[in-house]
Amino acid sequence: MAIPKKTRKKVVRGAPRIKRGNKLTEPSWEGWEEWTGEQYHRAAQSARAWYYENYKPVDLYPAVWKYMEQNDYTKEQLKQAKAAPSHELSVTAGITAKLLMNGMPDYNKKHDEYWQSLPGTMGNTAPATKFLNARIERAIEAGSKVVEEKKEIEKEKANVYVPTIQERIRDQAYIQSEAIDEWLEGWIIDPKSFDPNGFDFKKHFQKMSVTQAHARKLKTFFEHELDDFKEYQRYPTAGQLNKMSEHDQDMWLQLKEGYGHFKKADVKKLFTAVEGLLQALDFVIETAKATRAPRKAKPKSATKLVEKLKFLKVDEKFKLASVSPDQIIGASELWVFNIKTRKLGKYVAKNIDPKGLQREGSGLSVKGTTIQGYDETLSIQKTLRKPDLQLKEFKDAGKVKLRKFLDEIATTDTKLNGRCNPETVLLKII
Repeated sequence: MAIPKKTRKKVVRGAPRIKRGNKLTEPSWEGWEEWTGEQYHRAAQSARAWYYENYKPVDLYPAVWKYMEQNDYTKEQLKQAKAAPSHELSVTAGITAKLLMNGMPDYNKKHDEYWQSLPGTMGNTAPATKFLNARIERAIEAGSKVVEEKKEIEKEKANVYVPTIQERIRDQAYIQSEAIDEWLEGWIIDPKSFDPNGFDFKKHFQKMSVTQAHARKLKTFFEHELDDFKEYQRYPTAGQLNKMSEHDQDMWLQLKEGYGHFKKADVKKLFTAVEGLLQALDFVIETAKATRAPRKAKPKSATKLVEKLKFLKVDEKFKLASVSPDQIIGASELWVFNIKTRKLGKYVAKNIDPKGLQREGSGLSVKGTTIQGYDETLSIQKTLRKPDLQLKEFKDAGKVKLRKFLDEIATTDTKLNGRCNPETVLLKII
């Protein structure tokens, strides 16, 4: 007969006693001077237990740092104490710092007398700071070693050489050139059977991830190879050598010693091979230039765009004041008035942005002293015969009335040219 398995009874666990104490009312030491030694003893025990049960260690340690700041410890000592392992300081030190800063006296004579009256006790009660200061000193000693170790590690990290980008590119180019060097060495071993077109540069560059920067560096490795070959191909005749200085003759003879044992046809093979390599590298460089995305110009702020715009800020004669010019950028309409010619004009944007989303290319803009982005057909101006009266009507007009304001002026309209000058008042921007 099978023995049934015993099922474990599920234990319902209560909420953890440890809580964050940021919203709790801490024990008060108000009136401790009137307490008996026994009352003080019980209050101290209760307060320590309260902090232990309601605070986590991580919430208590900052009280020690605050105590150190208030009691002439140096910044270096504070740094060392913080770096120490938590067991070197202890939760009790954090509780003691809390108690002291919340009003608990460092030493109470009545408490000491009560302590000595208890059976089994020995000696006197010590000031609370004696224990706390000893723990802090212990933490400083332990933390100083940790700080020094960190300094050594940081020093070692600082001394580690970090190659520059150019050095990284150079080292990568050396690796990328190894297969090419082996191929070219085939010419030295057996120039007769060497194939100057026997290396697939495109395949090799793709395999080795040769970029434009690598191609530029690789060119410097092989460019000098052609210099001697070009010089050797124009080796002077005996008559020309006799007319040269002794130094020049010696330089040509050294070149001949280096390449004289090769046939000109063989030298031409190497010349063709290196020239093909350089052309392939140039192709990588030029392709990168062609495919590189153009650098996007940083958009200028409205204030920057209108900084050179010429306009009249205030006109005393007609009692007019210009609106801020930076509002022109992206606007649908700009109304202007020239105090000299008495012409009232309206610039209408070619591409209106009705929802004000500031889409690129929409609304009016400014370049130098010129309004841009306006519709040349719709943007017109008319001369005001009674400017005082008509400008007053303009000021009082709403958006609906402004739509037909110029139509109701019985003068000939002319096209605006976008130019603003010191006689131009910026009346309204929509």
